[in-house]
Amino acid sequence: MSLFHTESLSRSGLAPVTLSLAVGECLGISGPSGAGKSLLLRSLADLDPHDGQMWLEEVGSIEMTPCQWRRQVMLLPAESQWWFEIMAAHFTGMEPDAEQLAELGLTEAMLAQPVAQLSTGERQRFAVLRMLLHKPRVLLLDEPTASLDPKSVERVEKLLGDYCSDTHAAMVWVGHDPQQLQRMASRQCVMHAGKLECANE
Repeated sequence: MSLFHTESLSRSGLAPVTLSLAVGECLGISGPSGAGKSLLLRSLADLDPHDGQMWLEEVGSIEMTPCQWRRQVMLLPAESQWWFEIMAAHFTGMEPDAEQLAELGLTEAMLAQPVAQLSTGERQRFAVLRMLLHKPRVLLLDEPTASLDPKSVERVEKLLGDYCSDTHAAMVWVGHDPQQLQRMASRQCVMHAGKLECANE
């Protein structure tokens, strides 16, 4: 069953993209830097002006406000933004419990720390947790484990995989690690010069 699909989605630097994501599917996308992978993710999240159409469970993006769409089709950028000094302030109204933190090797004490005092890897794991607490239907992941050590990579992969299995969500996973994409993705595409190329499509 199709959860999400696009028809001729395009913008400057991105050739028309028509794709479909099934419930629980992970689409892996690789390609050289500058090929347009992040442009594609931003377009899927409706963050930039674009042509073409998108649907989530048969509801078009034009039928939702941008905020409604982005809560359900959520982008995790390569470098997440933090607006408040203390990490916990970014979780007001959706406080994670100790078990959720532990799944990513995080603690309640880290929540109370200034963002600037946390390592890049800790911030990245908090960004993953913040995204999942919003309960999106489609996860747009731009190199979500790029700054992580092997144990943290394992934790994030498991948590994201379990989330999609449990909630019937789907993922678009952009990455440069062929082994990781082989582990996580049910199918893979490659971007070259703004064009998405998928086998058998």
